[in-house]
Amino acid sequence: MNYIIYFAITIGILVFIHEFGHFAAAKLCGMRADVFAIGFGKRLLGWNRISGFSFGSLPKDFDGQGNTDYRLCLLPLGGYVKIAGMVDESFDTKFAEKEPQPYEFRSKPTYQKIIVITAGVLMNLLLAILIFWGNNFFQGKAITKTTSIGYVEPNSPADSIGFMSGDKILAINGKLVHNWEDVRSDIFINDFGENLNVKILRDGKTKLIHVLRSKIPSIESKSLFLLPSGIRPAIMEVLANSPAKKAGIKAGDIFISLNHIPLYSAKQTTVIIKSHIGQSLPLVVIRKKDTLNLAVTPASDGMIGVGISDAFTGSVVYKTFSFFKSFEVGWQDIKKITYLTFNMLGKVLTGKIAFGKAFAGPVKIAKFAVQSAHTGIISFLFFLAMLSLSLAIINILPFPALDGGHFVIISIEGIIRRELPIKFKIAIQNAGFVILLLLMVFIIYSD
Repeated sequence: MNYIIYFAITIGILVFIHEFGHFAAAKLCGMRADVFAIGFGKRLLGWNRISGFSFGSLPKDFDGQGNTDYRLCLLPLGGYVKIAGMVDESFDTKFAEKEPQPYEFRSKPTYQKIIVITAGVLMNLLLAILIFWGNNFFQGKAITKTTSIGYVEPNSPADSIGFMSGDKILAINGKLVHNWEDVRSDIFINDFGENLNVKILRDGKTKLIHVLRSKIPSIESKSLFLLPSGIRPAIMEVLANSPAKKAGIKAGDIFISLNHIPLYSAKQTTVIIKSHIGQSLPLVVIRKKDTLNLAVTPASDGMIGVGISDAFTGSVVYKTFSFFKSFEVGWQDIKKITYLTFNMLGKVLTGKIAFGKAFAGPVKIAKFAVQSAHTGIISFLFFLAMLSLSLAIINILPFPALDGGHFVIISIEGIIRRELPIKFKIAIQNAGFVILLLLMVFIIYSD
């Protein structure tokens, strides 16, 4: 039920914010909004000024007389606002049989159509900005107070480059680093595409390590490259009736050692578990402030039934910002995330990253929503902001059935100063919708 509830909350907020943008813009531009729907497909329940609150579908000859029917529909994978005189997700083209009315979308000037079609994306962007601002202003940015490498996985890219556990990173490409956030930014963002010269301190002596960009993973993943000192594997969730559950492992536990081997990463932990199927492994965990000795036996599939990730257990401080500076810092974060998102999309299109690994659907959204909510309200809001920003970026892409696709058609109509044939727009909309549904099925399968 946790998955269902948090998924409903997450999607409900994002869809409402997005569709409210379209709805409010349409109303401000003098357009009728016949339907405001959360979800797609069959109407489950809703309210309007004419018939009041009702369950099920409205009569086929129902006339809202310009009033909006606010409804909840069967498939909770999005939503839509049905604006009079517009070809949209409802595929209703009855309006084409009549002369254009002044309250219809098709009767309005191009700039108003563009305002309405981009308002949803702008609302999602605004939500992300406000959450980032609030996080920077009220809590501040987490600063990991170390530049020392805690663990280098044998035979990993970092190992082949020459990094060793205990190395203290002093500078990257001549720029001093003061915390792990500096290290990550200089490796994966600020110097993206460039080779690196990393100055380190090892055994009291400075050393320069030359790093070819081709040796650095194209996607930042702490378990595949450098891990800061203080990183430990942390348990995010424990499955019912699993070996972990029987061993007494709980969500929030920090793994210190397994089979008498000190642990530094989730991947290292997974390797040990998979290589000891059916064997009882001594386990040391930290639970809150207590150190516990447990034992766990991996099942025949080489798993113990936990969700595991890397957590920093060292010193973290929070750098706060002024009211206006918080907006500036938040906007810089949004620019970086947007750049990384388009970089990821580019790698998917060029075949460098598998589609199923780059996108997450309802299953993973529900999973991440639960995990972030269990961590705390700040974590959940940050997850919500990231998802809202992703929704804005995806929606503005020039693809049929997305806001970006509508934007392209509106722009073409504005340039040629006439409306494209309704049948053509319906065909484009149908094709885009079918492709999106197929992608959604594939993503759910991958999840």
